Amino acid sequence: MNCRQCGAEIADKALICYRCGTATTEAKYKPVDLKASRRTSSLTALIVFLVLALAGAYLATTSINETTRVVGAAVALVAVLLGARRVLSGRR
Repeated sequence: MNCRQCGAEIADKALICYRCGTATTEAKYKPVDLKASRRTSSLTALIVFLVLALAGAYLATTSINETTRVVGAAVALVAVLLGARRVLSGRR
């Protein structure tokens, strides 16, 4: 059998050409589309940050304990900052 790229003679059972590295057959599976994967992970991250911000805001406004209020406010603030950072980094 001859390589379809460089024409070198290769073994009939070879998976790739030893000279140029070209595959002897077509790929069985297509590679994953990374752009769609990134959009999905960005959307998931934003939803998680939104839920954390809402939970933190709820704790900050409804808790009787002062420590829980401070922790809730801190969680809400961090979630909002991380979400904003994610959105702004995606626009570049």
